[in-house]
Amino acid sequence: MATAMLTCSCCLRFKYSPEEIEQRHKSQQIDRMIERERQSFRRQVKLLLLGAGESGKSTFLKQMRIIHGMRFEPEAVKEYQQTIYQNLVRGMRVLVDARDKLGIPWQYESNSEAGEVVLRTDPNTISEPVPFARLSPLLQALWDDSGIRTAFQRRSEYQLSDSVEYFLDNLHRISRLDWVPSNQDILHARRATKGVVECVIPIRGVPFRFVDVGGQRSQRRKWFQRTNRLEESRNVFDTIVNHLAFGNVSVILFLNKTDLLIAKVRSGHTDIRSHFPQFTGDPRDPTDVQTFILSLFSSVVRRRRRSTGIGGREGEERTQPLFHHFTTAVDTENIKVVFGAVRDTILRRNLEALMLQ
Repeated sequence: MATAMLTCSCCLRFKYSPEEIEQRHKSQQIDRMIERERQSFRRQVKLLLLGAGESGKSTFLKQMRIIHGMRFEPEAVKEYQQTIYQNLVRGMRVLVDARDKLGIPWQYESNSEAGEVVLRTDPNTISEPVPFARLSPLLQALWDDSGIRTAFQRRSEYQLSDSVEYFLDNLHRISRLDWVPSNQDILHARRATKGVVECVIPIRGVPFRFVDVGGQRSQRRKWFQRTNRLEESRNVFDTIVNHLAFGNVSVILFLNKTDLLIAKVRSGHTDIRSHFPQFTGDPRDPTDVQTFILSLFSSVVRRRRRSTGIGGREGEERTQPLFHHFTTAVDTENIKVVFGAVRDTILRRNLEALMLQ
């Protein structure tokens, strides 16, 4: 019997040529790789970032890279440098135009010419340090003029990127020929997301796939908008949260730019009651305003789902819970804490779903 087994083994050895054996070995390796990829894909946690333009989706994704140690490639840093130059020029063009349309006088009439130069400057032509350094003295003179500062204080009457103040306050540093954008500079850089951007980040051994969907709408900068940004964001949220495609998906609402909201509420320059007369709290109390804003969003949630019981049996119909966080996307420590809570919520709900299968 031992001889028969040995003979059989020899027959198998000579059944395939060395090339065929090598091909079979490679095929088995590919099959194992495919299976590993399949298992990895099943383990992935997918997060779809949706919202209105300039709501902070791309900034959140940049924060994920920074928090989890993924450095920005030199080519990306160079692109952000060009973006910041253009953000500064575009921002000042908006401010100069706003000062004129709002009828605000110059503090120094000599800055009228500087304003004209900036208005004639195509931001797309300012993408290198030397051209920007030549223009920066004009930008600084304009930013120091009380007429531009007054126009900036009235920015609620027109559309101005939130990052403009940060960059103008750092103009001297950014104007240096050896300046390289820091992580904080990159977080404030604003460029429209076109199409869909995906990024997979391993977090505690679990691959998280972030998908950033562009939210810019056409003709973004309009004067004296009929719909303010809060209303626009709520309308976008209404469309998303009540869509049938998301009926069985966990939704986490990020109410972003909390720092700007608190500053506005405390400054007294704006009153939420002028836009939402139904507000009954203290318009100078950030907590009252935040509670009201959250109610605006939670009130539009209409979607329901059928929960699945053990063994695949249908359970009772219930409302999908809505998780929320007040965030400041440019604040790394804030996002680190918030995402820690988000991560734990997602993993816990995924585990609950597996247990019910």
